[in-house]
Amino acid sequence: MPLDITTLETWLWDAACAIRGPVDAPKFKDYILPLVFLKRLSDVFEDELARLTEEYGSREMATNIVEAERERAVIASGRGSVRFYIPENARWPAIRARGRAGLGQFLTDAVRAVARENPRLQGVIDIADFNATAAGQRIVADEYLAALVDVLSRHRLGLNDVEPDILGRAYEYLLRKFAEGQGQSAGEFYTPREVAVLMARILEPEPGMTVYDPTCGSGGLLIKCHLRLLETHGVQENGRRRLPSKHAPLRLFGQEINPATFAMARMNAVIHDMEGDIRLGDTMRQPAFKDAAGRLQTFDLVVANPMWNQNFPTELYENDPYGRFTCGVPPTSSADWGWLQHMRASLNDRGRMAVVLDTGAVSRGSGNQGSNRERDIRKRFVEEDLVEAVILLPENLFYNTTAPGIILVVNRRKRHPGQILLINASRLFAKGRPKNYLDDGHIETIAEIYHAWDGAGGVGAKNVGGAKNFVGAKNFSPIHAIITTDEAARNDYNLSPSRYVATNDQEEVLPLEEAVVLLREAEEERAAADARLQEVLKVLGLDGM
Repeated sequence: MPLDITTLETWLWDAACAIRGPVDAPKFKDYILPLVFLKRLSDVFEDELARLTEEYGSREMATNIVEAERERAVIASGRGSVRFYIPENARWPAIRARGRAGLGQFLTDAVRAVARENPRLQGVIDIADFNATAAGQRIVADEYLAALVDVLSRHRLGLNDVEPDILGRAYEYLLRKFAEGQGQSAGEFYTPREVAVLMARILEPEPGMTVYDPTCGSGGLLIKCHLRLLETHGVQENGRRRLPSKHAPLRLFGQEINPATFAMARMNAVIHDMEGDIRLGDTMRQPAFKDAAGRLQTFDLVVANPMWNQNFPTELYENDPYGRFTCGVPPTSSADWGWLQHMRASLNDRGRMAVVLDTGAVSRGSGNQGSNRERDIRKRFVEEDLVEAVILLPENLFYNTTAPGIILVVNRRKRHPGQILLINASRLFAKGRPKNYLDDGHIETIAEIYHAWDGAGGVGAKNVGGAKNFVGAKNFSPIHAIITTDEAARNDYNLSPSRYVATNDQEEVLPLEEAVVLLREAEEERAAADARLQEVLKVLGLDGM
C-alpha cells in the first residue's frame, strides 16, 4: 500500500532528529531536503528502468536505451524515456552501501553529479555541501549523515510507493517544521498551507491558465493552485488523481531572489510531480518574465505573499523601465503598493490576483490631512475598479509575525463592478502551537462567502457569515460587508474589513509592525517638508540664518 501522510511525516521528522545536535533546527532543511529529493529521484529512476525492462523484455536493453538517450542529451532536454538520469554512484543503493567513512564528500559528489547530468537541476540539488566545515570542524560529521541515510532508507519513494501530493505534503510538513524554528526569516520561504489553500480556492484556476508568483519562496502558492485544479477537474486513475487529456495543465511561473529558497521551490515542484518555470533573481529590479519586445509578460492569475513593508529606494520606482508604477510612488518605508503595482502590470486584460499583505496596506494614510502616498495609490486602484475583495485573516498565522494580515483580491473583470466585498475572518481560527491555523471549515466558509456573493448585497442564505464554524456563536453576526466604491471614497479609501464589519466590542489595537511603518512614513514626510522649507528659505536668502 502507498505510504500515508502520517507515516511519511513521522519518518521525515525522525530524519530531522537523526542530525539533531550538530545542526540547529533552521539548518535541518539544508541537509534533509536535498537527500529526500535525491532519494525520490533515485527511486523513480529505478521504477522507470523497471518499466522499460518490462516493455523491452531485458534490463540490458532498457539500460542501453537510457544510456543512448543520455549521450544524445535527450534526457537533459526533458524528452527522454526517463525524467532525470541518475548516475550509478548517486543512486540510493550506492549511497546506502557507502558506509560511514567519507560519506559527506560522497554525498556532495553525488548531488553534483546529478546536477551535471540534468541541467534543469543545476543550482537546485547541488547547493548542499555535506562536507562543509566551520572553524575547521565538520558541521555534520559522517556518523550523523550515516544515521540520516539509514533513516531515509526505511521507505521507498517510487512511483507506486507514494502519491506525489502525499509526498509533497510531507515535504511541506518539513518546511513548516523548519519555519517554526526559523523565526523572523521563515516568512521568506513559507506561507502557511491553509492560507495558500484559501488563496487557491478564491482564484479557482481553470485548465490551461497561466499562474505567476513574483515572490514564490518555496513555491507553495503555485503548487496549491496546481492541486486545486486537480481537485476540480482531475479524475482518479490507478489510485491517483490526474488531469484528463482533454484539459491542459496550468502553466506555472515563479521568481525568487534567495538562491537557497529558489532551490527549495524547484525541489518542491519536482516532488509534487509538476512542471514550473521558476527563475532566480530580483523581481523588482530585474523581472525575469518578459515578452519578445522586452515588456513584462502578463498572466491569467497572480498569487503572492511578498515580504511585508520592504524598503526600496524611490529611484527604483521613478526610473522603472517597465512602466509599472503608474499609480504613484510608494513610500520607502513600505513596498506593499509597489508590489501590487508590479502584479497589476503582470495581469492580462482578464487577469485576477490574490495577494497576502499586512493589514496596514489597506488603511494607512486614510483620514490624514493632505497627501499620502499609499492612500493615493489605493485610491487609484479603487477608482479603476480593480479591488474586488479584502479578507482580514486571524492573528498569529504567519511565522515571521503575530500580525493578522489580509488577502487583497484584484480583478480586471469584476463580477460586480462598483462593489467591494469585505470579509472579517479575524475570529475564524483554531488555536495551535506555536501558531494558530485555519481548519477546513474556516477555509470553506470564507471561500463560500466570496463565491456566493450575488452582487445584490448578499451572499446567499446559507452563507450569512459562517456561524456554523464557530463554537458558541448563537448571537453571531455576519462577517462580511459589501461597500460601493463611492462609500470607499467617503471613507478616504480605507478598505480595512474591521472598519465595516465588527466582530466584537473591543477597540482595535494597532499592530506593532504597522505602527513602525507609520512612524517611518511620518519621518519621511517630515524630512521632505524640511527639504522644501530649506528650498524656500534659500530662495528668500534666509537659509543661513
